[in-house]
Amino acid sequence: MTALTGQHYINGAWTVGGTTFQSDPVSGDPVTVYCGGAAEIDAAMQAAEAAFATYGWTSREDRAGLLDAIADEIDARGDDLTAYGSAETGLPAARLNGERGRTCGQLRLFADHIRKGAFLDRRFDPALPDRAPLPRPDLRMIQRPLGPVGVFGASNFPLAFSTAGGDTAAALAAGCPVVYKGHPGHPATGEIVAQAIAAAVQKTGMPKGTFGFVQSNTNAAGEALVQHPLTRAVGFTGSYRGGKALFDLAMARPEPIPFFGELGAINPVFILPAAATARAAAIGTGWAGSLTMGVGQFCTNPGVVVVPDAQADAFIGAAQDALAQVAPTPMLTGGTAEGYRAGVAQAASHASVQTCLNAGGTGREGGPALFVVAGTDWLANPDLAAEMFGPAGIVIRAKDQGEVHQIAQALHGQLTCTLQMDDADLDAARALVPVLERKAGRLLVNAFPTGVEVADSMVHGGPFPASTNFGATSVGTLAIRRFTRPVCYQDMPQALLPQDLQDQ
Repeated sequence: MTALTGQHYINGAWTVGGTTFQSDPVSGDPVTVYCGGAAEIDAAMQAAEAAFATYGWTSREDRAGLLDAIADEIDARGDDLTAYGSAETGLPAARLNGERGRTCGQLRLFADHIRKGAFLDRRFDPALPDRAPLPRPDLRMIQRPLGPVGVFGASNFPLAFSTAGGDTAAALAAGCPVVYKGHPGHPATGEIVAQAIAAAVQKTGMPKGTFGFVQSNTNAAGEALVQHPLTRAVGFTGSYRGGKALFDLAMARPEPIPFFGELGAINPVFILPAAATARAAAIGTGWAGSLTMGVGQFCTNPGVVVVPDAQADAFIGAAQDALAQVAPTPMLTGGTAEGYRAGVAQAASHASVQTCLNAGGTGREGGPALFVVAGTDWLANPDLAAEMFGPAGIVIRAKDQGEVHQIAQALHGQLTCTLQMDDADLDAARALVPVLERKAGRLLVNAFPTGVEVADSMVHGGPFPASTNFGATSVGTLAIRRFTRPVCYQDMPQALLPQDLQDQ
C-alpha cells in the first residue's frame, strides 16, 4: 500500500501544520491527518500566486502534458486508491474502478481539448488605418487564465469530483494553479491522488506551487480559502447549506470572486399520459434502480416523480416492490446518514404525505424510502421540494396536465429534468419543455439522470440553487470557461502578445 503522511502538500513539499484528526472509515483502521487552517491556506496560496507567474504563461502543449501525466500517475496507484476509497466511503471496488477511469478520462479529455485551442475563442480585427472618419486599431482577443483557484472536494465522488476531479482538471487546463481543500470523509484517498499530482508536477517541470493540498475537518480552512485575497475563483460541490455559506463569503469580499458551486437538486421526472398508460410499472422499476444507485448519493438522484393520478398506482406498486428488495447500506459518512434520516423524518411528518416504505437504516446505513403526495399538497408544502440526499423519493399524483404545469412552474433550479414519454405524448411534451428548459441545465427523454457523460456538450449545472452560476458547467470541456476571462490587446507588439495570439 502507498505510504501515507497525513500531511499537507505546499510549495512542492509535504509539511505538517495544525492539530490532527482521525478519519472515520467504514472498514479498516482510521488514519491520522493534520488539520490545516488559515496559515496553511495562506502558504499554499502564496505559492500558487508565485507559480502563476510561470504556469499562467505555459504553452497549451505543456499543460496538456501535465494533465496526461497526472492521469498516468493516478492509474499507477489504482489498486491503492480502490482499497483506501472503499474502506473510507463504503463504495464498492467496481464503482471506484469506474470512477478512476472517469477521472483519468476527463484529465485526458481536457488535455486534448486545450491542444485543439478552440476554448481560447481567439478573435482578430486587423487595423484599418485609412478607415473614415476614424481609423481602427489592431484588436486581438483571447481567453486568459484567472490566477490561483480554490477547489473543494465532494464526498460522493472521492475521485471524479475531488482532488484531481473536474474542477482541478479544468483549472489546470486553463492555466490556473489549484489549491485544494481536502474532504475529511476520504483523507487517505485524497492524499494518494495528491501524491500523484505532485509526482506529475515534478516530472513535467512545472512550478512547485502549481498544486497545493490542505487537509482539514473544520470550516476554518474552507473559509480562509474563499476569503484569501489571492484566490481568483472557487469550485465547490456539496450541500446547499455549506455551499451557500461559502458563496456568501465570496460575495462579501472587498473584491468578490466567481464561486462555482453545485448545491444539489431533486431532479424531477415527469411521466406523460401515454407513457404512463403503456409502461408505468416498467418506469417505476427503472426509477427505483436509479434512485438507489450509490445509496442515492448522486447529485442527479431523481428524487421526485410526477405521474398522472390515473396511472399512479401501477407506478407506485412497481417502485415499492423494487425498493423493498434494497437493503440498508453504509453511506459516505456518518453525518450523511444522519442528514438523510432527518430528511426522511421531515417528509414523513406531513399529514398529507403517505409513507409507502421507510427502511431508513441505523448508524451509518441508509435504506430506501418512498412517499406519495397529491399535487395540490406538494404545491402547498414547499419543504417537500427539499433534497433528501439518499435513496428516498416522492411520487406526486397529478390530477391533470394543468396541475403538471403548475408543479413544473413551482420548481426551483435543477441539474436535470426528465420526460418519460411515448409518441402520443409529443404535444404534451412540447408544451412542457419551454418551462423545464428554464429550470434545468440538462433535459432528458426516456432515461434517468444518474450518470453524467464527460463530453464536450455536457452541462452539469443549472439555475440556483442547483448551482450558483447558471452559465457554467462542472462536467465537460465547457467547464474550462469558468477559469478564464477575455482580454483584448490593442496595437500590442508581437513580442508582448500571448503566444497563442501572435502571428504564425
